[in-house]
Amino acid sequence: MSTPDVIPEEWDEALLRRRSLDDPACFDDLFRRHAPPIHRYAARRLGSHLADDIVAATFHQALKHRHSYDPARGDTLSWLWTIATNLIRRHHRSEARLYRALARTGVDPVIEGHADRVVDQVTAATVTPRLAKALAGLRKVDRDLLLLVAWGELTYQQVADVLVIPVGTVRSRLNRTRAKLRKALGEVSNG
Repeated sequence: MSTPDVIPEEWDEALLRRRSLDDPACFDDLFRRHAPPIHRYAARRLGSHLADDIVAATFHQALKHRHSYDPARGDTLSWLWTIATNLIRRHHRSEARLYRALARTGVDPVIEGHADRVVDQVTAATVTPRLAKALAGLRKVDRDLLLLVAWGELTYQQVADVLVIPVGTVRSRLNRTRAKLRKALGEVSNG
């Protein structure tokens, strides 16, 4: 049985990954599906100048190490996000600088359409610098958890797989982190 040129969307990602062991071209479909959200996430965390590098390195490592993938540690999506998160962590100084700059300028690094940028800038002009300052004040582990849920749009189980912690810990840490963020935003707005 030959592999079709385009893998149907409904095919299981684990099957794509398994097929990529013999036919690396199957990995292209995983890239097309998951590179855009990982790029947006990396751009929000580190800026667009590093996002391309993060995505390239994520998929390079995944392709290179696809033989050692362990399905017991989570699904294919969680595996890719784990790689991306670990690469982003190596750039934590860049991330902190980005948040400090965002706090000063209010300019979000995610490139959107002009109309979207105008609307977002008008409605969030006062919130963005405060949010950036609050994010910069979080511990790295708390920031990872919060942003994997908020910007990465991962499920609690996927975040648990990425960070290698129980799903209950994800829930409790997320609750505490959100409370810290609300408090920090409240203190900034009241101060």
